[in-house]
Amino acid sequence: YFNTVLYTGTGSSRSVTGVNFQPDWTWWKVRNIGGNHALFDSVRGVGKYLLSNATNAEATVGTSLTSFDSDGFTIGSNTAWNASGNTYASWNWLASNTTASNTVGDIPSTVSVNTTSGFSVVSFTGTGVVATIGHGLGDTPKFFIVKNRSAVGAWFTYTTVIDGSLDFLYLNTTEAKQDSGLSLPTSSVFSVNAST
Repeated sequence: YFNTVLYTGTGSSRSVTGVNFQPDWTWWKVRNIGGNHALFDSVRGVGKYLLSNATNAEATVGTSLTSFDSDGFTIGSNTAWNASGNTYASWNWLASNTTASNTVGDIPSTVSVNTTSGFSVVSFTGTGVVATIGHGLGDTPKFFIVKNRSAVGAWFTYTTVIDGSLDFLYLNTTEAKQDSGLSLPTSSVFSVNAST
C-alpha cells in the first residue's frame, strides 16, 4: 500500500518502476540539490501537481507525471523532477485505482479509497461555510490534509492525536499547533471551516 522508490533523472521521458503497484498518490523530491516537493494524484489526473512546501495553487505541466502505471509511473522531460543526473525520491500510496462519487456529508466529493490501508484521496468544491465532506474510509481518520487547489493558500494538516481535539498545523510553515474548533471526524465525514 506504500512504497518508496529512488530514481535518477534522465532528462527525457522514462518509466519509474519498482513500486509494485499502481500508485494513486505520489510525492516527489529532488535529493542532491534544493528543489520543491511535488504531489500528484489520480483523482485530479496526470500532470496536475501541488507543492507541499509552498502555498501555490495547483499547476499543470504536461512534461511532469504523464501516467500512473501498474508498477509505478511515467515521468516526462521536466527538469524539476527528471533532470539528467539528478537524484530523486518518490513516495507512493495505493488507494483504489478508481474514483467514485461520495454524496455523504454537506459537500459531495470524488474519492479514491483503500479501506484496508486506511488511505483516501478526496476532491471537493468548497462552499465558503463550515461543512462536512465524505472520505469513504468507513473508519475514523486520525490525520488529514486540506489544500485549496484553485488559489494560493496554506496546507492545513489536521490531527486528533495530540490532545483528542481536532488540532491543525500548517504543513508549509514552522508554526505551533492550533485548535481548529471543528467537529471531530467520524467514520464517514471530516469537517472543514470557511477559510479552508
